[in-house]
Amino acid sequence: MALPASLPSLGVREAITDAIYRCVLGLDTDDKALFDSAFTPDASFDLNGNVMSGLDAIHTGCYDPISRLDTTHFISNVRVNVREDGDSTASMTTSALAQHYRHKQGTEAGATRLLTGGLYFLELVKDGQDGLWKIKHWKLQPVWTEGDRGVMTGK
Repeated sequence: MALPASLPSLGVREAITDAIYRCVLGLDTDDKALFDSAFTPDASFDLNGNVMSGLDAIHTGCYDPISRLDTTHFISNVRVNVREDGDSTASMTTSALAQHYRHKQGTEAGATRLLTGGLYFLELVKDGQDGLWKIKHWKLQPVWTEGDRGVMTGK
């Protein structure tokens, strides 16, 4: 089921927050179009010092390996900073939990998994073409992990 990228009834802060929701829901449902709608083409993603520049690099280093897993990402403690004068830039911080299982093993009793907790720091811009808020820069700062790191590499 394809999910729409645009939800026209959202207020400004909700529309900004929707960028990270589109991103993680795209990962969890293997919906590349929804994932891509969350980013500018020249976005950067800093995963604990490993910086991916451009959407192609983000696909290779993030979307491709994660979207193939059984995952759920939960976003909370969202804080949005946007100027009230209609500026088309914003920043956002969130806390995140992400559960990762190997493909088709998420519902198996006793399956190995990797649970991570982290902080997200995002810079966003409003796209003048489609009106969506998009991630320009995303820094993911892992705080803790629990479980088998081999889940991420398929080992």
